[in-house]
Amino acid sequence: MTLILSNEDVERVLGMDETIAILEETYRELAEGTGISRVRSDCLAPTSHEDAIYGLKSMDGVVPSLEVGAVRINSDIITWPRTGNHRRRVKVPAAPNDRYVGLILLFSTASGAPLAILPDGVVQRMRVGATNGLGIKYMAREDARTAAILGSGWQAGAQLIAAASVRNLEEIRCFSPNAAHRQAFSQTMTGLLGIPVLAVDHPEEALEGADIALCATNANSAIFGPEWVRPGQHISAIKHVEIDSAAVALADRAVTHIKDSSPIHCVIEGMDGMEALPSRYTAKGWADIEALDFAAMPELTDLISGRVPGREGRHEITCFINNFGLGYQFAAVGWLALDKAKAAGLGREVPTDWFTETVHP
Repeated sequence: MTLILSNEDVERVLGMDETIAILEETYRELAEGTGISRVRSDCLAPTSHEDAIYGLKSMDGVVPSLEVGAVRINSDIITWPRTGNHRRRVKVPAAPNDRYVGLILLFSTASGAPLAILPDGVVQRMRVGATNGLGIKYMAREDARTAAILGSGWQAGAQLIAAASVRNLEEIRCFSPNAAHRQAFSQTMTGLLGIPVLAVDHPEEALEGADIALCATNANSAIFGPEWVRPGQHISAIKHVEIDSAAVALADRAVTHIKDSSPIHCVIEGMDGMEALPSRYTAKGWADIEALDFAAMPELTDLISGRVPGREGRHEITCFINNFGLGYQFAAVGWLALDKAKAAGLGREVPTDWFTETVHP
């Protein structure tokens, strides 16, 4: 039988500590070359939705030790509205009942059969949080007690959960442009973490004296500049565009998630709506990253495998850039969600024959 899971099922069983642990364990396989991951690919095409384009995104990976392979697929309507000086990437919930479309397909490497089908939302949030959590675990000072976060959305919450999972935080300060949103976020996270999360009116208030500076936004331009870098600080971003390259240059040690600097892009040149597409999303250039040499940076797997040190001095400035996600993460975290959901009796079983065939493909 193949198990169908909902985001609610996954949220009930998937904890941050276990997510960090499964990624740390399986990343050692990736470092050894026994795990497999394919870089993300985007197919961008016209859509009838106003001021938007259609994006079909996929990535995949295989974790041999878990006997699992995964494909993550997103079918998106994408827009780029401006807020002040920043342009944001915003997906439109255009599917029936105002919903988004993102799926994870898990397969057995022993039989090839589909093990599970589930939405990608909760797994996506947890694997991003856990990845940056690993960056903090290996690079932040052991005595880090204060954190600042720029952002108050879905991903920002997971960043705080992960940071609190690997460091004994005593205070967190949050800034985002929407005062009501950051206030509600701070109240929610205070209750969830049992740590004071303070909403502040300016980014400088959040960042002043912070041992860990977290960026978790959907901005497509830098929100963290060199003027905010301090000795002994760990800086963390869920996208490379969030940190100004001049700030990265001040770090004594900068590590990237993976060395790839761009996804595989397939774009219909001259298509309607192309004017809504920032140049960094076309085949002509993923982002303004000329100043950052990702190929020369150590990867997260280098830290986990011990090939490079994460921090060698109290006053070092460290930086982790989560520049790209991996299909490998969806295999590892998806397997964990499936294993725990089965143990809890969650999900709906359907015949595997529905997804297999007697015809030679």
